[in-house]
Amino acid sequence: MNLQTYQIQRVTNEQELADALSVRRVVFIEEQEVPEDLEIDEHDTLDGGTIHFVAYRDGKPVGASRIRTYAPGVGKIERVAVAKTERGTGLGRQIMLAIEELAKQHGYDSLKLNAQTQAQRFYEKLGYEPFGDLFDDAGIEHIAMVKSIRE
Repeated sequence: MNLQTYQIQRVTNEQELADALSVRRVVFIEEQEVPEDLEIDEHDTLDGGTIHFVAYRDGKPVGASRIRTYAPGVGKIERVAVAKTERGTGLGRQIMLAIEELAKQHGYDSLKLNAQTQAQRFYEKLGYEPFGDLFDDAGIEHIAMVKSIRE
């Protein structure tokens, strides 16, 4: 298997945020036809308490995600996106592990996410457990999932 080398980093400036949003735009708005006003929201700023991640390969943005506080001790992972060219390479897993590491450093005890049902197995392999009923978000079926990250 050809393992790509990715640079996954926390977004610290407007260019990196624009790079992360560009990946999300292609994956969610163009490929999945999520309305732009649902995809880009008030959490997509550098100063709102949301921590954004961007992944690069050869200087080109190919992955993105974000995490924000959902409740005391609970982080919510959102907008995990991997460019079509990089799917199946392990990049999604690497992004999730980077988020989990940062979440531990920030004192979160558990993580929550709303997975598209087609991605549920991916998250289950990372230790996330589904809970509650299936629900529709932007015309796509989702399931809520949670994982404890207490040491």
